[in-house]
Amino acid sequence: MNKPNANAEKQRRFRERQRDKGKKEVRGYVSVEAQKCYQDLAEKTGWSDSELLTNALRITYAAHKCGQIKLLSEWLKQHQR
Repeated sequence: MNKPNANAEKQRRFRERQRDKGKKEVRGYVSVEAQKCYQDLAEKTGWSDSELLTNALRITYAAHKCGQIKLLSEWLKQHQR
């Protein structure tokens, strides 16, 4: 009888451990173009879903701090990505 609740309990404990480590779950919908980029990056780097998101955010932040966001946006537009 407790089987359905056992999995939910495991998931709850996992989410709590991640929060305790300072991690935050982020969700959203991804465009078709972004899905293709995701697949390319995953194949080339071997990164997990979490690593891809984390690194994408860090790289975007670094570009912002270096004043390169416009350059990145233009590259994406020119290459239809």
